[in-house]
Amino acid sequence: MKYITYLSVGVFFGIVMYKSEAASWFRIYEMFQFGSFHMYGIIGSALLLGIIGVQVIKRHHIKTFGKREIRLSPKQKSIPRYLIGGIIFGLGWALTGACPGPMFVLAGAGFYPVIVVILGALLGTFTYGVLKNKLPH
Repeated sequence: MKYITYLSVGVFFGIVMYKSEAASWFRIYEMFQFGSFHMYGIIGSALLLGIIGVQVIKRHHIKTFGKREIRLSPKQKSIPRYLIGGIIFGLGWALTGACPGPMFVLAGAGFYPVIVVILGALLGTFTYGVLKNKLPH
């Protein structure tokens, strides 16, 4: 049953991403050219909803579907960590025209060349997993 819930949420997310044009390469390009507020509005709305969601989880002690308490542990603060990670993420986003969520939306919408990008993202994630203990954190 929980997999159907996850699948339903994922399909809903994909439809919203596609219909809002958040998965559109042209909208992303337009954002990086500072030509339109469209994507900044979507990202800002997602950020605001995320902040509200985390506060609701913390204050009301929301539990998972498995009835376990959700624990949000604080991350280490480090300028190089976020600066380097942000630059790598931003360059990948600018070069491919897609971040992780929209990559799968685009594949589901029939833009099959994005599968190369998905494979690259999976390879990058795997490489990070292999090198994680050797990297400065």
